[in-house]
Amino acid sequence: MKYALFLGCTIPVRGQNYEMSARAVAKVLDIGLVDLDDFSCCGFPVKATDRHDTTVMAARNLAIAAAEGLDIATLCNACTGVLTETEKELAGNEALRNEVNAELKKIGREYKPGVKVKHFSRILYEDVGLDKLKDKVTRDLGALSFSAHYGCHYLRPKEIYECFDDAENPHTLDELIRVTGAKSVDYMGKLDCCGGAILGVDEGIALRMAKNKLDSVTANKVDALVTICPFCTIMYEDNQKKIEAKYECYYGLPTLYYPQLLGLAFGLDRKSLGFRLNKVKPDDLLAKIGVE
Repeated sequence: MKYALFLGCTIPVRGQNYEMSARAVAKVLDIGLVDLDDFSCCGFPVKATDRHDTTVMAARNLAIAAAEGLDIATLCNACTGVLTETEKELAGNEALRNEVNAELKKIGREYKPGVKVKHFSRILYEDVGLDKLKDKVTRDLGALSFSAHYGCHYLRPKEIYECFDDAENPHTLDELIRVTGAKSVDYMGKLDCCGGAILGVDEGIALRMAKNKLDSVTANKVDALVTICPFCTIMYEDNQKKIEAKYECYYGLPTLYYPQLLGLAFGLDRKSLGFRLNKVKPDDLLAKIGVE
């Protein structure tokens, strides 16, 4: 398996541990992640104000991958949504495709249908498969329990993802957690938004939304929250101390990217999985499984 790795904007700046752990896990599974230097922003930040420019930006990235004959592996939920939706729109709308290609021609690019876009977690679930993941597990994580946060754009709109998971009652990330030997614990408000979408508009509401999730998750005394989206992680981990200060409470809840959890199950060391970059240090859960 070989994919063009699409990092997006947030991960290289604020989610390097996500990238590090994804690359480490991919190496164990013989997944080739190819870096294409010409990739740029997916277009999501301007989608609400200029749909046309968003489509052109996304199409440019799709054209870059197509020129290399590669499908795209994404790590960010929002990037996944925009690139997937754009690919489906352009593939089924010749008039729009011609309009977009007129813009891309100015920079020597052309969009052609056929590039598949898949979130890395979906690649693990569908293309690698739970059985192969389980075969690679070498470290016992049975003492650990986690709660999953899917994020909005990983599941919705469900039509663009061929309904690979149930948007109202998802299970894929929970199964990916359980395949490591750890427990996946359900909780109230599991499908609630992290609040990141409105952080720049109303920080108070955004932080309150994140607080509600932290309240529900910590009530079950799990070892960590598991995420698959960099901006969701910003809300739950980077902003956790801000929430604690604002509401005079304390969580101390580590937030792990799923590849960090999977890498632990594979027996990888904490350095290669980027744990030093986690804002809320997961030292207690690592000590439970004997990782120094």
